[in-house]
Formats: sequence, C-alpha cells, structure tokens
Amino acid sequence: MEDKKTLVVIIHGSSGNPEENWFPWLATEVKKLGHDAIVPRFPTPEGQNLVNWSATFKQQVGTVSETMIMVGHSLAPGFILNLLEKSDVAVKGTFLVSGFLGTLGLDAFDPINESFVCGDFDWERIRRNAGEVHVYNSNNDPYVPLEKGNELAEHLGVELTVIEHGGHINADAGFRSFPRLLEDLKPLLGR
Repeated sequence: MEDKKTLVVIIHGSSGNPEENWFPWLATEVKKLGHDAIVPRFPTPEGQNLVNWSATFKQQVGTVSETMIMVGHSLAPGFILNLLEKSDVAVKGTFLVSGFLGTLGLDAFDPINESFVCGDFDWERIRRNAGEVHVYNSNNDPYVPLEKGNELAEHLGVELTVIEHGGHINADAGFRSFPRLLEDLKPLLGR
C-alpha cells in the first residue's frame, strides 16, 4: 500500500449540491476505508459555466493529481472530461454517472450546460489521463437517454454499465447509496 491516501472527488451536477443523492454516503464509505473524500459545492444554476466551475475546483480541491479518483453525476462527467483534457497527469480512476455529451433538448438545462458538454474533446488525451474508467447510465433516465451513455462509454473505450430502472441514478430514483459504484471503486483504493 502506498503512503499517500487516495482523494475521491465527488462532483454534483446542474442545480445539485454536495448533500444530495448518494454523495454523502459515498464520501463516508471512502473515509471508512481510510481514504479522503471531498464533495465540492459548485455555483448552480446561477454562475454555472466551465470557467466558474474550474475556478471553484481549484479553490476547493486544488489541481488534478495521480492520487485522485474523480466521480461525477449528470453534468459533472462533462466537467471531469474538461479537467482531464487540460491535466498534465493521470488520475487513478474516473467514474461517470448519468453523464452525457451535447444537448438534451431540455430548455432549463441546455444553455447552462453548454460550455461543459458541447465542445470538441481530445479523447486520446482524456483516455490517457482518466485512469480506470467506469460509465453508468440508466435505461429509464427522464433526462439523459441511454444512447448518451453509450456515446460517452464508446468515446472512452469502455463498456457501459446499464443500471436497470435506475432513473437519473439520484435520490428521486431511490439512490441514497450506490453500492455498485463503491464495489467498482474499492480495488483502486488499494493501489
């Protein structure tokens, strides 16, 4: 086991916050395993854009490092892709939940999500910096169609994990915990 603890960074989505869904549960479970976890609070929906979120990440987390695991929900996978694309180092792992690229056809979200998910990504660089990658999407998400998850997984060169009847994999769909993600994450905490 290495001397440095792993830092698991759990990032919420549009109109989200650190106290919702399975985020506090996952942070607690990671800490029980002897590692660190942080769930930063990002400006949303007011001030939600890539520039502001990048500044908030730098202020609350620091810089991307090789002892880090990134976990993101909904819009957060798009933000994580941007961080990995700009990074000079690879993280241990990247876990993307209910993520998507491009617009969703939702007037309330598309304009404030645009700077995160509508650009051209350097997928080779992202894959190089992402470490072990897991992508989870549901087959009945009311916001993110399953094909969006397939597209994301394909770009990252991984198999999509389909969560059957998982909705948006959030508290509204009954996700106050997310044991499958924790089980996939545990092997990386030993490295």
